Amino acid sequence: MKSSRGLCRVLACLVSGFIFFHGAFAASGPATFATTLSNGLKVVMREDTRAPVAAQMVWYRVGSMDEVDGFSGVAHLLEHMMFKGTPKVGAGEFSRRVAAVGGRDNAFTNSDYTAYFQQVPKERLGEVMALEADRMRHLSVAPEEFAQEIKVVMEERRLRTEDNPQALLFEQTHAVAFQTHPYRRPVIGWMNDLENMTAADARAWHRAWYAPNNATLVVCGDVDHEAVFRLARRHYGKLKARKLPVTKPQREPAQKGIRRLVVKGAAELPFLLMAWKVPGVERMDGPIAPFALEMLLAILDGHEGARLSRRLVRDRQLANSVGASYDALNRGPALFYLYGNPVPGQTPEALETALLAEIDDIAQNGVSAEELARGKAQLLASEIYKLDSVFGQAMEIGRMSVLGFDDRDIAAYVARLETVTAEDIQTAAQTLFGEDGLTVGVLQPTPVK
Repeated sequence: MKSSRGLCRVLACLVSGFIFFHGAFAASGPATFATTLSNGLKVVMREDTRAPVAAQMVWYRVGSMDEVDGFSGVAHLLEHMMFKGTPKVGAGEFSRRVAAVGGRDNAFTNSDYTAYFQQVPKERLGEVMALEADRMRHLSVAPEEFAQEIKVVMEERRLRTEDNPQALLFEQTHAVAFQTHPYRRPVIGWMNDLENMTAADARAWHRAWYAPNNATLVVCGDVDHEAVFRLARRHYGKLKARKLPVTKPQREPAQKGIRRLVVKGAAELPFLLMAWKVPGVERMDGPIAPFALEMLLAILDGHEGARLSRRLVRDRQLANSVGASYDALNRGPALFYLYGNPVPGQTPEALETALLAEIDDIAQNGVSAEELARGKAQLLASEIYKLDSVFGQAMEIGRMSVLGFDDRDIAAYVARLETVTAEDIQTAAQTLFGEDGLTVGVLQPTPVK
């Protein structure tokens, strides 16, 4: 008992230390400044003098959820085409120029947003701003470049989804869990839509959504914020705002019972995926439930000694692997996942029963002070360590912006996580994991050829 109490005190000190560190970081560390250009572009700059570098990110508030049926995958395809040149910059030249100044660049698309970034020596920031502003407005979508790149995307879909049974199960489970919300469509797109996509589709997507009034420019690094604002006005300020497409709310109707599906795929073992519709964060001072779910996730699967792997893999030997996943910050509805591979001789049904029993145990008996302290220390550490680099800071600031928050909400989010109690977690387990919001997918193995 003395050892347990001592561990709890150590973990509590770690949590307090992480919160203190984060508060000090926010209060006396890198300063954050923001402005909005006359064309609607939001500019956020965080000064961080720890290294002579600068990270630029441009975040567009558009992702696969903004697509319509028949055009799935166009947001991701357009991300590829953004590297195919403008009248001023030839195909592939963008990345070559960034590399030539000692920098790195890339991009990513998900359901909620699309983002582009470069990290360069601080004195070259103006050059990558000019490049990024150029392709915001003047992208070339040459038919020959499109014909080549759509093949790349289709091959990506084959490798990452169609030839990956677990990824296919996740994709199909999403399509069953959501009936009307656009999250039912995969970010990479359905193959039939990719096969019928045209260069005109990609061109229209860029014209509709890639506008300064639909973007946030984030810069972090060893640069004065006034200098960054001047560069932003010089390179982005001359771009004109555009009228953005009008999107109507697409609320998912209430689910009335468990939904089940089976996906067959070449695998040696079955795989179980359980997905519950749960609330996400709408305001940092809103209901505690999403923050409690984040803490529940940390307790179930946030560290090596977490509940699921300790109980179901090591102790009971029901599964080769188990896990959990949840993201409280989205533009649309959230899902909380439990998943795993049963060991040979065990069935997905047995693993499903065991996973439900773990949730029920927390609903009935709560979590221990030690579990809460350890989970909280792990979760808060992971949130704070995201801010350890200029790129990590730019990621968090940009993501918050396109999801409707601001840079101050990064600290508010961590602070709210720190307030979660064992009772909050128990209440979440009691109220948010009913049958009516659950979709269960099972991968049924077929012979591996």
